[in-house]
Amino acid sequence: MDSIINRLTEIEETASSIVEHAEEEKAVLDKEYDEKRRNFDAELSEKTRERIQAIRDKLDRDSSEILDGGNGAGGREIQALRQEYSERHTEYARNILKRITEV
Repeated sequence: MDSIINRLTEIEETASSIVEHAEEEKAVLDKEYDEKRRNFDAELSEKTRERIQAIRDKLDRDSSEILDGGNGAGGREIQALRQEYSERHTEYARNILKRITEV
């Protein structure tokens, strides 16, 4: 009978040791998981910030090109209209005044 009790005590101690060891390993794994998650979150945040900045930079460049008249044919057309206006604005003003006063 004593041998059965001793054997059960050994089994219980072994089981307790296994559970304790498993809890220690779980704590280590939890810590590793948390560290990996923090690193992933930091990397993702940085990549997202960089991507957003790239999009903003492109938007700023595109907006500037649109506001400046852009390159190519559109820009040339605007420049031609500006030149024509600067050369003929007095004539345009006289024609407008003439139309207004002809009533």
